[in-house]
Parts: sequence; C-alpha cells; structure tokens
Amino acid sequence: MAGDTSVLQPISFSGEGRTRMAGERYVDHKVLKAFAQSKVNVPPGEAKERRRQVNHLRQRLEGYIAAHPDFDLVKLRASGSTAKHTAIRRKSGTGSDADVAAYLHTSNTGIDVSTMLTWLRDRCIEVYGATKDEVDFKPWDHAVGITMSSGLKIDVVPVLYTGEPDDRGYLVTADGTKVLTSVTLHLQFMTTRKDKAGDGYREVIRLLKAWVRQSKEADTELRCKSFLLELLVAHLWDVGWNGKPLQVDDYPAAIEQVLSYIVRTGLKTPIVFTDYYKTDAVDATTEPIQIWDPVNPENNVARGYTEEHRQRLVNQARRTLDTISMAAYAATKGEALDAWRELFGPTFPGE
Repeated sequence: MAGDTSVLQPISFSGEGRTRMAGERYVDHKVLKAFAQSKVNVPPGEAKERRRQVNHLRQRLEGYIAAHPDFDLVKLRASGSTAKHTAIRRKSGTGSDADVAAYLHTSNTGIDVSTMLTWLRDRCIEVYGATKDEVDFKPWDHAVGITMSSGLKIDVVPVLYTGEPDDRGYLVTADGTKVLTSVTLHLQFMTTRKDKAGDGYREVIRLLKAWVRQSKEADTELRCKSFLLELLVAHLWDVGWNGKPLQVDDYPAAIEQVLSYIVRTGLKTPIVFTDYYKTDAVDATTEPIQIWDPVNPENNVARGYTEEHRQRLVNQARRTLDTISMAAYAATKGEALDAWRELFGPTFPGE
C-alpha cells in the first residue's frame, strides 16, 4: 500500500549530511498525538462547560415535564460525538457542540410525525420562556438546534419511544421518515471496542474527522459523515487490515490503514456488524456504499450517497495516501510538515 514502511531501507538525503531510514519519519505517533491534543481534541475546560450546559438543558426539560404531566417527553439521553468522546473542536459557525436525544411518547397525543421537529422546537421554546429569543431555536434535518448565550450549540434530537428496552426508538427526519436507533446501544458499541483498544481508538477517529473536515474545505462536494468514519474504524479494529490489527498506538500507521482500506476496497465491500443482529438480517440494496448501522439492520449509514460521492471519497483517500508517502520520504522536516498540512490544515503540527 502507499506509504508502507514494513521494510526499512537506508536513504541518503542531500543537504542533511546523514543517512536516514525510510521508516524514521519526521511526523510520527508522538507528533500526531501532540497535534491532536493541542488542535483537534476539545479542551478539558470546554468539554466540562459543554457537559454543564447540556445537563442544564436536561434539568430544565425534566423540570418542565414534572410540572406538566401532559408533556409527552419521556426521557433525555446524551448522545452523539460528545457522549462517545469522539467530538473535535468546532470551527466558528459550523456544526453543533453536543447532542441530546429527546424520547417522545406518541400514544394519545396529537403529535404529527411529519411535523415532529416543529413541535419539539415549540416545546423547547416553552421550556426556556422569555430567557431566549425564538431565533435561537432552529429545526434542521433531524434535530432542533439551540444556540446558548455562551455560543454553545446543542442539537435536541426527537426519538419516538414505544417502550422498547435499551432506549430503542425511532429518529424522525424533517420529511417524517422514521429510523430505528438506540443511544444506549451505540454508546455500548463504541465502549466495547475502546475498552479493548485503549484511548488511541477514539483518538484515531478524531484525527480522521479532522482530515475529513479539512478535505471538505478543499472539495465542498465531498461527503463523509462522522458516524461512517466511526464504523470504518470499528470494522478495521474488528478484522484488521492487510494482515495486521488496527495500529491504534501508532496514529500515522492507523490513518494509513484506514485510507488504504478505502482505496483498496473502493468502499464497495458491505460492512455489517453482528453485535446486536445477525449478518443475514440486513436488507439487500444496490447503493454504492453499504455500511450498516450496528443497531439497525435496515439502516445503511451511507444511504443517499451516490456513485460520484463514493468516487470522490476514494480519490481523496488516494491523494492523501500519496501525500503521506511523500512526507515519509521527505528530505527535510519542513517538507514533511508541509505535506501533512495538506491533511490537517495550516495549524499543523500545532507547536
């Protein structure tokens, strides 16, 4: 594969005055770990503030429920990247900082599934009363975004709850589509692998998210959702790649493995997890990319991705592999850093 360092060969670089092994990279695990800590990961103080504001929102909503027995909000669960500890620093004006799943009971109510998001927005406005402006509450796709006075953005995601165990319920999109999910099982899916792999498992995910974000700045048509990345990493942790386990303690190697998998398979090989159902439970489909939700065998996480989207992502992974390979053989540290800046932007290495 591109950038393979399994065989070290001495290479003389003009101007360095020494012979350097091809595997002795200027950008190694230590460099990427430092970069992740300084520029990718959410700082501890900010993470603490996110949790405080999310808990405040949950307390406000739960207090409202207690005072209004007809309020059909059953329970709230922290969800998404923040709950899974795979969130990265948000760039100004983009994305959300945290997610809260709002489980709604629909029996004997007048809630119209097709207008669920509007209904939930109105309930959130009621909860906050006159303390916030209505413009701070915006429905989008499958959530109601709330902008706090601090600038923190929280997505409240409606989940139709029918009493099933493990917090199973149905996400409701803007067009009224219902998709089975479980916040609890998704967290368990992540935790099971992280506990075996160690902290590097989630760090690799965060670094890949930073790569995708930078890639999207260069190609606005590129599609690769965060959950898809998480599942690619989970798959390679489960089965390995090219005869080796996922190198979660060597971030450059792990990134190469994921990118090589994307390039070599072209993302044409279906990925199915058997934590909560059997392989034959998945629905047959002809969609270009098939990566199945580990909780819902009817949900292809890449549903809606076209053949062009698949090719764009594969080509971007190929270009990135070439860049990493050039960095590995760079004659100077400056050249190596310049190459990696193509992956992560001008702030790399974050010194």
